[in-house]
Amino acid sequence: MSSQVRNPPRPAGIRAPASWAGAASAAPGLLVFTGEIGSAASHAHAAVQVLLVLEGEVLLTDRRGRRRHVSAAVIPAGARHELSSTAGAHGLLAYLDPAGRAGRAATALVASSGDPGEVESWQAAAQPQAGEPADAVSPVSAVLYSAAQPEERAGLPVALASALEAIPQLISGPLLLEELAARVGLSASRLGHLFAEHLHLPYPAWRRWARLLHAMEAVRGGATLTDAAHRAGFADSSHLTRACREMFGLAPSHLLHTIRPATAGAT
Repeated sequence: MSSQVRNPPRPAGIRAPASWAGAASAAPGLLVFTGEIGSAASHAHAAVQVLLVLEGEVLLTDRRGRRRHVSAAVIPAGARHELSSTAGAHGLLAYLDPAGRAGRAATALVASSGDPGEVESWQAAAQPQAGEPADAVSPVSAVLYSAAQPEERAGLPVALASALEAIPQLISGPLLLEELAARVGLSASRLGHLFAEHLHLPYPAWRRWARLLHAMEAVRGGATLTDAAHRAGFADSSHLTRACREMFGLAPSHLLHTIRPATAGAT
């Protein structure tokens, strides 16, 4: 589905901006978009983002206004950024659950590359390390391959892993940290600390990501935006729209409507 995006002012070196047009698929802990890459205003999402540009030019801007043309990048959860592209830019954007194996591997790549809030580190995280053989698997390819494998919670504290497993059953309700903590036998403050320490996000930010992903999965199954909003615990479709803009810099009409409806036998 193709639709126009209201783009931010165009930086020097970037020609006429593109629209978002392509297809997206959602699975537990993962959203993948492939197609024409448009522009997105300044935003920070709770997902770890992997960007792979296959054609055209994409410019990333970090919170300090530093800009880089990139062919690949890994953007950690919580990092504020803008995205601008030329008409005809195509590629892949994968949004990974920071609690998942692939999300944690991607976060580690950025952490080993420098300041996680700076665009230079995002770009460096996607490049092969010095001394690696020329035919070595790229970091981006390795992360994307990991994202396609059955998920594991290995490496997370047992209580945090149990809390994450309980969230899908509670997603349509308030999903209070206190309620979740009681289920796993911890205080709310301790569980909140585990989210921040291991997922590098405060619990409210991670909860918003979980709700958005649940809504996307509902749309993939054929639900309307209103129904998807209610299933994911949003007050209404307007609430979902605001959260989507804050998280992705785009309205649901530019993101959720690209998700392919589920078909019989699809996985």
